[in-house]
Amino acid sequence: MSAVKTQFARDFIQRVPQARALGLEMLEIGDGIAVIRMPYDPEIVGDPETGVIHGGAVSTLMDTCGGAACMAHPSNPGGTATISLRIDYLRAATPGQAITARAECYHVTRSVAFVRATAHDDDTENPVVTATGTFTVERAR
Repeated sequence: MSAVKTQFARDFIQRVPQARALGLEMLEIGDGIAVIRMPYDPEIVGDPETGVIHGGAVSTLMDTCGGAACMAHPSNPGGTATISLRIDYLRAATPGQAITARAECYHVTRSVAFVRATAHDDDTENPVVTATGTFTVERAR
C-alpha cells in the first residue's frame, strides 16, 4: 500500500467529527485491513447503572473501521461511503475497557466493496460485536 494512501486512510478518522469525539485511534492500516480502538469514556455510556458503552458509539466504531478497511484495499482508488451495515451485538462490552475493532475488506467490485468486522474488549475470545457491510468504491473520473 502506498504511503500516500496509508496516510489518507489514517487521516480519515481525524476528519470525521464523531470519530474524533469518540477518541478513535487507528492501530493498524494496510491492504484492506483496519484496526481501530475506541477508549472507554464515561461520556459515551448508554446505561449509567451498568456503565456499558452506548450501542451508537459501537456502531460508529464499526462503520469507521469498515470504511477505513475499504479505503486501504489495493483495488479501491479513493474514498468510500457506507451503503449498508449490519451489526450484531453479541454481548455488552465490559465497563471500563476499550473496544478494538478489526475490519477486512475482502472483495471489491467496480462500484461496491464488501467488509467483515469484529470487535473485542479485553476478552479477545468472545467478541462484543460483529458486522458486515457494503461500501461505495469511488473511481477516478
